[in-house]
Amino acid sequence: MHGTLTVVRTDPPPAIGAVKPFTGSRRPADRESAHSRPGTRSRLRPAGRSRPAFHHGPGCRRRLGRIPLCHPAAASREERGTATSVVVTGLGVAAPNGLGADGFWAATRTGTNGIGRITGFGPSPYPVTLAGQVPGFAAEGRPPSRVLPSRLLAQSGRTPRIALVAAGWALADAGVDPEDLGALDLGALDAGGAAVCAASGLDAVAQARRRIREGAGLVVSGAVDASLCPCGWGVQLVSGRLSGSAEPTRAYLPFDAEAAGHVPGEGGAILILESAAAARARGARVYGEISGYGAVSDPRPGSGHEPGLRPAIELALADAGAVPGDVDVVFADAAAVPELDRIEAEAITAVFGPCGVAVTAPKTMTGRLCSGAAPLDLAAALLAIEEGLIPPTVNVRLSDAYQLDLIGPRPRTAEVRTALVLARGHGGFNSAVVVRAVD
Repeated sequence: MHGTLTVVRTDPPPAIGAVKPFTGSRRPADRESAHSRPGTRSRLRPAGRSRPAFHHGPGCRRRLGRIPLCHPAAASREERGTATSVVVTGLGVAAPNGLGADGFWAATRTGTNGIGRITGFGPSPYPVTLAGQVPGFAAEGRPPSRVLPSRLLAQSGRTPRIALVAAGWALADAGVDPEDLGALDLGALDAGGAAVCAASGLDAVAQARRRIREGAGLVVSGAVDASLCPCGWGVQLVSGRLSGSAEPTRAYLPFDAEAAGHVPGEGGAILILESAAAARARGARVYGEISGYGAVSDPRPGSGHEPGLRPAIELALADAGAVPGDVDVVFADAAAVPELDRIEAEAITAVFGPCGVAVTAPKTMTGRLCSGAAPLDLAAALLAIEEGLIPPTVNVRLSDAYQLDLIGPRPRTAEVRTALVLARGHGGFNSAVVVRAVD
């Protein structure tokens, strides 16, 4: 499932659309505290605010694979402009190697591999049998029923369930009660399926940043994907980019001489974004700033022009007001297709110089999560900034053909102030986002 749901509050609320309670985001009365849920940390929560009903705008479609939810907190006129600083104050993660931001980071920093044989259906008839699957989503004390009302459980499939639960974790991590968000106007944008899905997670976050700069104060954005079913499997096989290896430790090998395709996965990350001023006003803890974004399409095949990844990187750096020397680590797209690996390595080398910046691919522990892959890398980048630790790239033996400072199977301790996250989608879509620490 691929789609983007945008929910924007306007002030005053629009006259169109029925005003009624939005039970899908209400917190049950017996819901456990934020301190007892996975992936949450103590945060200051807004207090003394009214709880108006949610506003449902026309044309709303509940395709919740990728969610920017926008709620404008009180942002000043001075903030509303291109100079508004947009920060991340909450993370909700559902990944093959860990649930919750803390669980995911504990596994990722130590190189825990979440790739294994598919269990959701019998993969034997297919040439590809491995995937990164979100474990224990309906067990281990984390059933969706603790977060989602029964009405949504009955009406939603695996992708929206994971997305909504991750969004709930992100809101709790940010110290925000959904009931305090106020009136919302819902609208939907369709990203167009597999053609753009791998890059669209970054694009959704960039769109959220733009909405904040237009006046929104708090946005729930990111991406989750769960296409590990016979139908989704068949669609992914058609791409010709999946690894046929049955060995989890040798199946997904970006920048390796034995690279032969990627391992698909499910999951992703939901982020809470808001203006820096709004975050300060409510005393929120800040993971980092979304400071730069660039997106460029590849030229027509055979045109003789270079691919769009390097220009996308340069646009993101320029948007952030940064130079290559400011970047401490690059989270690679890591296609594990030799030609695509070559293009990415050349783009990184062209911008940063040979072995000029640390490069990591934590996707090797989870598989490529389609639209959820890049937001998960954003979450990893923000957690790397927070801890001062670059996560490893597991199982890969760097090919001599690439002049990259690729992080190996062990994490690297480093002061991480600025990180660059890259993503590419089928059809020549290239996106890059710069995140940096906030003092």
